[in-house]
Amino acid sequence: MGSAEVELYPEMINADGHPAQAPLPLAIDQVIARLIHVRGLEEISASGLRWLAKNGTQRFYDDGGLVFSTGQPARSMFILIDGDIHVRRLPSGPVSYFVGRAAQLTGKLPFSRMKTFGGEGFAVGKVWGLEFDQDIFPEMLQAVPGIAQLSVSILLDRVREVTRIEQQSEKLNALGKLAANLSHELNNPASAARSAANNLWTELRTYGDTKYRLGAMHFTPEAKQKYWEWTQTVRPLLGANDKALLSDPVVQTDREDAIAAWMRNHGIEEPWRFAPTLAETQIEAPHLDGLAESLSAEALPVALASFSAALKAERMTDTIIDATRRIFDLISAIKDYSYMDQAPIQEIDVTQTLDTTLAMLGSRLGAVEVIREYAPDTPVISAYGSELNQVWTALIENALDSMDQCERDPSVLRLRTSANGPNVLVEVWDNGPGIDPAILSRIFEPFFTTKPVGAGLGLGLDAASRIVTKHRGVISVESKPGETCFQVRLPIEQTGAY
Repeated sequence: MGSAEVELYPEMINADGHPAQAPLPLAIDQVIARLIHVRGLEEISASGLRWLAKNGTQRFYDDGGLVFSTGQPARSMFILIDGDIHVRRLPSGPVSYFVGRAAQLTGKLPFSRMKTFGGEGFAVGKVWGLEFDQDIFPEMLQAVPGIAQLSVSILLDRVREVTRIEQQSEKLNALGKLAANLSHELNNPASAARSAANNLWTELRTYGDTKYRLGAMHFTPEAKQKYWEWTQTVRPLLGANDKALLSDPVVQTDREDAIAAWMRNHGIEEPWRFAPTLAETQIEAPHLDGLAESLSAEALPVALASFSAALKAERMTDTIIDATRRIFDLISAIKDYSYMDQAPIQEIDVTQTLDTTLAMLGSRLGAVEVIREYAPDTPVISAYGSELNQVWTALIENALDSMDQCERDPSVLRLRTSANGPNVLVEVWDNGPGIDPAILSRIFEPFFTTKPVGAGLGLGLDAASRIVTKHRGVISVESKPGETCFQVRLPIEQTGAY
């Protein structure tokens, strides 16, 4: 909603004696009385306050009104006297990005290089203030000398505040991506364990029933011995069949058909209940002939049902063990990644930190070929382990984002470590499209990013650079189409650092 002007009314006073929000516009003396309460204007001379009151255009915005929009040219300084202005970056959500408080100067200030507004500005409460176009800034600096120092001070505070907000937003963004990766990585083994546990209960019950039926058949001692010997004979064959064969659905189907045909020939009903389980082992139809020879036609189906149920239960138990092991390994990786319950400075095995970071980013590595080229003599270094992991995360994610931009198959991520004089050298390679030479020198600048609005703040590589510098190391990049390499050199001994 645009600004509005109404008839002149005298300034109103609340019951508590404080000035109330008055209808507008106010007379110059009334404006001066309000300007005295604006932060930073207390030291301005009476003549300076009168100049501001006389030359400022009074603006009024209703609660929720749009004060300015993203990309709109920024041409005016605004002395905000009543109400607040909340600035939001809509692609990042409806969270306030910056707040212009009552009794403050905001908007474009003298000496500011701001060209356009970086978000949507909305009035919170009844907003009223004075607007000064940039064309009168030179005259204002002459007429109100104190405004220059005040503007510089506000600009410095604004830079610090915006930087803090951007860094916090980047940390939250990184935390969100990390949480999404962990959720994905934990969900797969957790779902597998839950499914196996649910089915295991059914199979154990089936196994108990068939075992009881088998025992009720009163086998002769000779039949029991033969059955026992058969189970011991095929026990080594119960491991999963060759993975290459199992991955071929045609071969697997042929195996199931062959076993099912054998069962039908021996009068076993519903062979589909047992054939898939046996087809996953190394048992062939000839192995089943030994079982048929040791049991009667009546006992054979019950024995196969019992054997199949026991085999399924074992497989489900293996699934639960494997899933819980994967969960435990991931939790261990989380602890290693964060260096939980450890001193800040550690003796760091760089190769281990790289592997830990890869584990944390596992959900993004599905179609990526990861090549590890770790030199055996890669030394340990003294460093802030959790901060180094942030460096590897930023570099690996940058490589993955780069490879996502092209259709090269396969996408290759190569990690190298080696001793390099008094340093350890870590290289992160990718076969993405490369970095435009025109921007190569700027990629470590804070807030510089080639990603679309809302996809990144441009602080990842800046943070990596600052952490490496903190460790007295050096980070550099070389790039050409199809090959980009980030190199990080870290001193082995901090006393011998750069």
